[in-house]
Amino acid sequence: MPQYDSVIRSRRVVTPGGVRPGAVGIRGGRITAVADYDAPLTGGGETDLGPVALLPGCVDTDVAVQAPGQQLREGYARTSAAAVRGGVTTLVVTPAPARPAVTGVHALNGHVAAAADNGVHVAFLGGIGPHSTPADLADLRSAGVVGFHCSLSDGGAPDVGPVGDSRLRKAMVELAAMQVPLFVHAEDAGELSEPARAGNAALLVSRPPRAERRGLERIIAAARVTGARTHVAPFTAAECAAILAAAQAIGIPVTAQTCPHYLCLPAEQVPDASPAFGCRPPLRSSANRNALWSVLSDEGDSPITTIGSGHRPGTGVAAIAWLLPALWTAAARRGCGLDDIARWTAQAPAELVGLRRKGRIAPGHDADLVAFDPDAVQAVPEHGGGPYAGRRLTGRVAGTWVAGRTAFADPAGTGAEGAGRPGPNTADGGPLLPISG
Repeated sequence: MPQYDSVIRSRRVVTPGGVRPGAVGIRGGRITAVADYDAPLTGGGETDLGPVALLPGCVDTDVAVQAPGQQLREGYARTSAAAVRGGVTTLVVTPAPARPAVTGVHALNGHVAAAADNGVHVAFLGGIGPHSTPADLADLRSAGVVGFHCSLSDGGAPDVGPVGDSRLRKAMVELAAMQVPLFVHAEDAGELSEPARAGNAALLVSRPPRAERRGLERIIAAARVTGARTHVAPFTAAECAAILAAAQAIGIPVTAQTCPHYLCLPAEQVPDASPAFGCRPPLRSSANRNALWSVLSDEGDSPITTIGSGHRPGTGVAAIAWLLPALWTAAARRGCGLDDIARWTAQAPAELVGLRRKGRIAPGHDADLVAFDPDAVQAVPEHGGGPYAGRRLTGRVAGTWVAGRTAFADPAGTGAEGAGRPGPNTADGGPLLPISG
């Protein structure tokens, strides 16, 4: 009689205690044992990844799922399929710009139904708009949202418009009592302008770093008064990191999330007319990207605690399928390890939104796992590759398990046989572009 439903072995299992050879025993969708690599665990099925690493599945927070003109169910199906290809096993969905926006229980129920049976775990953030009431927030929390989201500028939908300081503080008082986090798009509406023309360069001028600075000042002032846990997402202006760090130093519970495209793709190196880079806040300079890495890699307590894909199919930033490879490509060049990647993309976000059984390879946690070959090289297709189209990435998701069941297996081969195999040297016949280090 097998001890476990399945056993997965790897020479590089990324655990909370570090990266080591190990064997993971799975029963009933949960991890029930983490043992030595050659431990005599027996399972109904066994996978030996060899040198391919085993990571906890990513918990991707602040994800948009729906493109304009797309049915909500189709949006969840497409996003879920892309997610498992990128090593994401849990989506924490932002309330807008999906339609209907998640500002009430009826809309939330529609999203729950649309997200069913798509092969990944899905959690939801409730939307806070100018007309949200304490009763709205309480009802959404009772219905199961794991946190809330608001914007100081363009919230993504008419009913999730920008919130003023009074509404922000009132909402924060309620969320502090609920003990759930508030995600905030921090760009201040008063510091933004309409782009003078089409293109990413004009977008960058219209949304300067001072918009984030002013927004952060408002957020920190409200969090200081209310004590609400506040997470700035996405955070891009590295010059504002000192403001966050100073707030943390005096006990204000404010943290931040950034995305791989802000860490990999400086504004100087992207095509001006391409919609695949039209993110908000915009991509910033190479100097800003380097400073952002310095903040993230700080051996002390960095205010940037999580990294999410920033997936926004409605604006062209279809990035979730490349979350781990893009991040690893840049991170490895800067001396970061697989344990850093797991902390930023799995452990910290799971802890932030209270998903206590996710984000770690440890007994008692859900068997949401990713086989990741950090040595493989792959070409991102020119079409459908989002902001990484045509680039060469180091690292490949070779397989993904959700609750112990296979959700994705790389056709190039999962496990030792596919380990380290380089991808082609061109994407769709064209030259590959590097990811900036």
